[in-house]
Amino acid sequence: MRAIEDARLGFSDIWPALLAAIPIGMLFGALAAGKGLSPLETFLMSVLVFAGGAQFAAIELWAQPAPVWTIVFSTLLINARHILMSASLAPKLTGFGPGQKLAALYYMADENWALAEKRARTRRLSLAYWLGMTVPFVLGWLTSSTIGVTVGAALGDPRRLGADFAFTALFIALVAAFWKGRVTAWTVAAAGIASALTYKIAGPPWHVAAGAICGLLAAWLAAGDEQQPATEGAQP
Repeated sequence: MRAIEDARLGFSDIWPALLAAIPIGMLFGALAAGKGLSPLETFLMSVLVFAGGAQFAAIELWAQPAPVWTIVFSTLLINARHILMSASLAPKLTGFGPGQKLAALYYMADENWALAEKRARTRRLSLAYWLGMTVPFVLGWLTSSTIGVTVGAALGDPRRLGADFAFTALFIALVAAFWKGRVTAWTVAAAGIASALTYKIAGPPWHVAAGAICGLLAAWLAAGDEQQPATEGAQP
């Protein structure tokens, strides 16, 4: 019964993000159709890669012949954040076997990582909770991206409908869930400004690395400033 309850809680936590990801998946599918990918190719890409940002980057760079090394480098740069995310989450997957842990981290996305970290603050992160949260999210991405490539030609460019903003809106919601006052404000501001300036000057994918580095540096500096008064007031 505990496992069923944990799975139900996982689904109740993920369903808003799942709904928000549906137009993003359809947008990706429509863009893939515009680049000549078939529904099967798009579906397999979503299964094997399962990384929205990396998939969008690959589609933007897609050409005939495909610039393989450019795509590999771009997606590696974009997904480098998963190294830190996995390092943070892995110690909290205490009830997972080695294979289960690897599978869980393989299908880790920004959304289920954020929710898992939030839950781990107050409760044990169980396998049932992870499955209840992750399985529907993965299936939703596979379904919506496949539907998007199927109907993409009929819809035309989905960006003219504003569907591309769903990606931004989802990340705004994730940041809001982890808001910690001044430290978060400085981190978001530094990452956003650095990313925007680098995108204008150097273009993708360098803006991703610039935003990540500046965000980490700002978080470290802001957190250090908050801890300093306590350190200065401590008695030897």
